[in-house]
Amino acid sequence: MRSSPLPFPLGLERVDGPRTLSQTRSMEKLHIVSWNINSVRLRAPTVAAFVKAEAPDVVCLQETKCLDAEYPVKAFEEMGLKHLALKGQRGGHHGVAIASRFPVEILPEPKLCREGHARVVAARVKGVEIHNIYLPAGGDIPDPDKNDKFAHKLDFLKKLGTQYAKLEKASAAPRILVGDLNVAPHENDVWSHKQLLKIVSHTPVETELLEKSRKKGGFTDIARHVHSDDQKLYTWWSYRAKDWAASNRGRRLDHIWANGSALDKVMAETYDIHLAWRGGFKPSDHAPISIRMKI
Repeated sequence: MRSSPLPFPLGLERVDGPRTLSQTRSMEKLHIVSWNINSVRLRAPTVAAFVKAEAPDVVCLQETKCLDAEYPVKAFEEMGLKHLALKGQRGGHHGVAIASRFPVEILPEPKLCREGHARVVAARVKGVEIHNIYLPAGGDIPDPDKNDKFAHKLDFLKKLGTQYAKLEKASAAPRILVGDLNVAPHENDVWSHKQLLKIVSHTPVETELLEKSRKKGGFTDIARHVHSDDQKLYTWWSYRAKDWAASNRGRRLDHIWANGSALDKVMAETYDIHLAWRGGFKPSDHAPISIRMKI
């Protein structure tokens, strides 16, 4: 059963690939979701409703905002996602998690965060390496000399390419990288390219670094592998908007990448942005995104 989309205004339709229900059932193998949930304890019921509607096999969450001991394990067991790889942090900041129907083998995560934040977790599920990343937002001033948060973000972006290039050289295992990368790299990944060129998440230094690191790490951006560059794609809408759907001032901050070994297994036409889940009761400001893989 698929989620019912909200009555979106013109230009804000659900984004997915063409397929029939029978095709999905016959080909479905490993359904992977990525979602910045903005507090897993607050929104566990929302995740449960999504899991009931979409039946994912693996759910990768960012900004969980809790220590590992505080994670709502029982709620996820009841969802059928009892296998967990957690990386929490004291103080209700950051945090990433991988929840799976299948056993997980926790993997060493690449060292990307110079501040030691809980921003990366990695696990192997059904032979597929899944790396879940919550990249720093970078603050409001896009100048590393004036804003240490932005300097941190740029450092993280540089390490992203270097570390995954090393990992790809060491192992060509099927590898999927997902997460809130807090960069909208293409012109049509934001509601206005011209107006956001000096806004953190779409500045040239960020978009160029992200794309350079993606290519260096041997990854393909699944969203743009499926959809042409002239199509608007968003996954995040600010809480500040009085009516986010009506204004539709979004950005594509959430990503799913595949390395060469995984790309052949990714059923690219199943790429989804689940727009309906940006709405509802106390939603996250991000919509979940997903793909299916043959394994």
